[in-house]
Amino acid sequence: MAKVLEVRGLSYTYDDGTVALQGVDFHLDQGETVALLGPNGSGKTTFALHLNGLLSGNGEVTVCGLRVAKDTAVEVRRRIGMVFQDSDSQLFMPTVIDDVAFGLLNSGLSAVQAVERALAALERVGMRGAAARAPYHLSAGEKKRVAIAGVLAMEPEVLVLDEPTTFLDPPAQRELVGLLAGLPQAKIIVTHDIRLAGALCSRAAFFDAGKIVAEGTVADVVRQFKWD
Repeated sequence: MAKVLEVRGLSYTYDDGTVALQGVDFHLDQGETVALLGPNGSGKTTFALHLNGLLSGNGEVTVCGLRVAKDTAVEVRRRIGMVFQDSDSQLFMPTVIDDVAFGLLNSGLSAVQAVERALAALERVGMRGAAARAPYHLSAGEKKRVAIAGVLAMEPEVLVLDEPTTFLDPPAQRELVGLLAGLPQAKIIVTHDIRLAGALCSRAAFFDAGKIVAEGTVADVVRQFKWD
């Protein structure tokens, strides 16, 4: 199966001397959904931020055949969509439709084209009826779906979601699982939520001290590390 993401020998040290990643190798196949598990501070989020060039360490990251670098950053970010833990960090415009269309307008689409694609993305996540609402009036679950719509509108080939069930109540978590399960993109899900990982992911990678120390099915990795 074709690889949409490949990481080789990725290492990263923060300015304060904290070693966050130590020679990480990883791949993601087309259509695959993989959970990144591990304790806080183990390197999962640092790893995710390298995938579209928000951080840049030593090693090689390739997304859809493009090596992540300064001169490829714009194209890479069209291919890989990031959904951050806190939806409020992604929603900052006066209305939902403005938020979802923001990236499209910045990519050069006309206002008509951007609104059309934004409405289609909102339809995909069940939020088209909220297009004219202010994001701060939405529930946490609704904000998460709008944030995902903003990413989907850019038509990425890979989705990276950081702790997507944070702040969501159980009904909203179930809705999110159903939404993500229906999306065709390959996905990386950084999570502590084993139920989410088990419901969506065919494989898990367990981070510890900046390294991937185990890979396998979610059940096998959870069993090995008693991660529950």
